[in-house]
Amino acid sequence: MKTKVNEIQISYKEKIKISDAPKICSSKDAAKLLFEFWDKGTIELQESFKILLLNNSNKVKGIYEISKGGISATYVDVRILFATVLKSLSVGIIMSHNHPSGQLKPSKADLELTSKVKAASNFFDIKVLDHLIISSNGEYLSFADEGLL
Repeated sequence: MKTKVNEIQISYKEKIKISDAPKICSSKDAAKLLFEFWDKGTIELQESFKILLLNNSNKVKGIYEISKGGISATYVDVRILFATVLKSLSVGIIMSHNHPSGQLKPSKADLELTSKVKAASNFFDIKVLDHLIISSNGEYLSFADEGLL
């Protein structure tokens, strides 16, 4: 009798041609796109963390929500983040999260997470292009623009 094990399926499905996907050229482009896809009903209430997945030409492959947390924090499992990046065959990412308080200043935890993800990304040859903090009115702080990356 053959031993039974669970089947593992890894998939990424393109709904639009990559040639038709938006290209990210600046933190402003990324923030505008992420804000467009943020749930406006919860952006002031609940912190969440998303990644923008990019190809070699900085064309957007997709946006994926890694975690949704509470009023003042959300937990980001770096293993899930990289599983998503690797499954989608992305070569670049832009991390993002919202601050329900509206404050755009990064916390110590924000800086530590950014550093941890950036260090781990080197093992996979994945570029961490930015980390954005987004507020409910669309304003943002870019770690790259501020020299925090």
